[in-house]
Amino acid sequence: MKTNQINKKIQSRRKFIYKAGGLTLGVGILGIHGCSRSRKTNDASEEETTAEAASASELFFKISLAEWSLHKALFAEEMTNLDFPVMAKNDFGIDAVEYVNIFFKDKAEDAAYLSQLNTICNDNGVSNVLIMCDGEGNLGDSDEAKRNEAVENHYKWVEAAKTLGCHSIRVNARGTGTDEEVATAAIDGLGRLSEFAKDFDINVIVENHGGISSDGKWLSNVISSVGMANCGTLPDFGNFCIESNEDGCINEYDRYLGVKELMPFAKGVSAKSHDFDENGDEIHTDYTKMLKVVKEAGYRGHIGIEYEGTEDSENMGIMKTKTLLEKVGSMV
Repeated sequence: MKTNQINKKIQSRRKFIYKAGGLTLGVGILGIHGCSRSRKTNDASEEETTAEAASASELFFKISLAEWSLHKALFAEEMTNLDFPVMAKNDFGIDAVEYVNIFFKDKAEDAAYLSQLNTICNDNGVSNVLIMCDGEGNLGDSDEAKRNEAVENHYKWVEAAKTLGCHSIRVNARGTGTDEEVATAAIDGLGRLSEFAKDFDINVIVENHGGISSDGKWLSNVISSVGMANCGTLPDFGNFCIESNEDGCINEYDRYLGVKELMPFAKGVSAKSHDFDENGDEIHTDYTKMLKVVKEAGYRGHIGIEYEGTEDSENMGIMKTKTLLEKVGSMV
């Protein structure tokens, strides 16, 4: 599929969203201006765009978009993984993307597909940051055979990340057994995968992603014990539930402490968002407090938007998160 065909698909996607009413505020936010507006209005729009660009340049971090933010549209087949980079750039003004492997699960070793994806990104001025890998096994599995399989399952994603120009793959360090047993297994699994990835100049990074991996102290100790420069973390603002039941989370780690503990090893940061108040602030995470933690750690890389809310459409949630990051990021 050529780039112009991708753009046509994106236009169809936009029409669907507008008809559904999912972007009641999106036209203003996304800066889509009608041709019938006066020259004065166009001048004002240009000034606003210039001001936004100046504000973005003052941020201590760069903004990327995590593909999971659009998982509903992807699962509904309203778009594909090939559409994602174009949407990030054209619909949200974001020129860096973070993939999720399940949306191109059978393409990791498809050279033609990866080349096509690279062409789309190059044609649209989009850079590839990382690939989030799920469904390939847990690197902290206490069963040695399963852990070995998990390590080897990730080899193809290391190679795909290299082909796409990403700097990292995100993996899972969960497992079964005591905390100590899972830690021992994770140190082994992460160490062996990082050794493989080192030759490709790819980082292996672990997100606080449920179970014991959401314990910031536990995970930071594991990464420290691996002791490899290309083995790090992807601190997520919201994934700190260690244990849950049908009623919800029953054991949640302090998110601010957790991020602080993970930041010394961070190769990326995930800005999780769900719900917003009337002022545009995320109601579950104090972004001012959290971004101060990130900044004080000396981090200057990408912060990826990962919207998972239900009250707003995916597109609106992404834009609200971006606006919040830009607002707070320019002040901290």
